Amino acid sequence: MDQREVQEAVQAGEAALASIQRAREKLESAKNWGIFDIFGGGMISSMVKHSRMDDASGYMEEAKRKLTAFERELKDISISAELSVEMGNFLRFMDTFMDNIFVDFVVQSRINEAIAGLDDVSGRVRGILAELYPLLQD
Repeated sequence: MDQREVQEAVQAGEAALASIQRAREKLESAKNWGIFDIFGGGMISSMVKHSRMDDASGYMEEAKRKLTAFERELKDISISAELSVEMGNFLRFMDTFMDNIFVDFVVQSRINEAIAGLDDVSGRVRGILAELYPLLQD
């Protein structure tokens, strides 16, 4: 196997992991603000929560691009993987203008789902990288 191609795949995977981690950190912050919002935080906590969600969304878009690059590099070394991350933005309007505990719980659930999705794809990327690292030493 071509060392240069393996190295490129490893670099692409590590770059994707970095973006995933940044998105996860922002979602964790949004989750914490969401908990505060559920217990009466009001409009300010909703705004901060959504700011963190917007930041996470940007990192998730970056992660999508980097995961696509990683998949492309993996194909170069005959490894197939389907890696994707998603985060819906439909609830922003509802949460900001219908600030009530029911909507807050739904938004919190979506944040948790996004975190779980990031954890899943992160684990898969780490698994692939664990297979690639030994190939660099051949």
